[in-house]
Amino acid sequence: MSIAARDFRELRLEGMSRSFGSLSAVKDVTLNVKRGEFIALLGPSGCGKSTALNCLAGLLPLSGGSIWLDQTRIDRLKPEERGFGMVFQNYALFPHMSVRDNIGFGLVMQNRPKAELDRKVDEALAIVRLIDQSEKFPGELSGGQQQRVAIARAIVIEPPLVLMDEPLSNLDAKLRLEMRAEIRRIHDLIGSATIYVTHDQEEALSLADRIVVMRSGEVRQVGTPEDLYVRPAHADVAEFMGYRNQIRTRMTASGGSHTVSIGGVSVPATPVEPTLDGPAIAAVRPDDLKIAPDGAVSVTVETVQYHGHDFYCSGRASDGTELYFRSPVKIVTGEAVRLAAAANRVLIYSGV
Repeated sequence: MSIAARDFRELRLEGMSRSFGSLSAVKDVTLNVKRGEFIALLGPSGCGKSTALNCLAGLLPLSGGSIWLDQTRIDRLKPEERGFGMVFQNYALFPHMSVRDNIGFGLVMQNRPKAELDRKVDEALAIVRLIDQSEKFPGELSGGQQQRVAIARAIVIEPPLVLMDEPLSNLDAKLRLEMRAEIRRIHDLIGSATIYVTHDQEEALSLADRIVVMRSGEVRQVGTPEDLYVRPAHADVAEFMGYRNQIRTRMTASGGSHTVSIGGVSVPATPVEPTLDGPAIAAVRPDDLKIAPDGAVSVTVETVQYHGHDFYCSGRASDGTELYFRSPVKIVTGEAVRLAAAANRVLIYSGV
């Protein structure tokens, strides 16, 4: 295979910032990305992740900080001078061009010789498994096939960095799963670094080597999928990583152990942030809150949703606390059940 990422060691963001008037959309983002890494920028709408990606691409100028590719400062370069591949949410294919011509467009702009262009396009078509679709037009393709064309166009120029802005959001659930696997396969094959914007934590967990969680333009935590899944550093990160149960409560420490009040009863828990006795936030995933005959917390079931392999439920404790949990067996609304969670799965954050 001749298509491979241009050689580099490291992309560095040093205090990258972008403001729109008085609004700071991206605030002092500092991050190092190694060649071959897959980085997901994760966060809710409006958190600054797409703005950060557009700054990297050169589509938006920085208000502060700098971007470096090894020893070369690139934030002052035009988008085409950076040599990055970009995959947009809406594919951005040329409707009047064939698949082959869409893929080869970047090479044409680089004035590559025709023989090299044809060879690179053929290889890119093979990588995304679209050889038999090469003469079709975008309107004749499915959404998943159009996304493959967009990916092929991004990688055929052999970029050191591929930027992807929510590329799967327009696909149905089945295609999203298929394309996730394809995106990771292609990333591993060509050896580029990938920076991937998403608001879907499951997508980020399944694809990324490291996840960057953003909120209000700031980086809240950077870590491996395992780090962020098991031990979110802050309550807002925990909420975004699936800790739907966030209960304002009180923590009590005694003899090296910690407890919080949930549903009017004391439950063993694990502090994440330094916190003293008093106001706290207890965070628990629905997956970690399980029905158990000897569970400490009693709730009355209010909703039950069938999710195929289990049931996603909500219940309310006697003090009014609403809790979300999963059940492997069918239960019904109005039923009383007892819930339990391991102490290391009930995380305590400062409630101040």
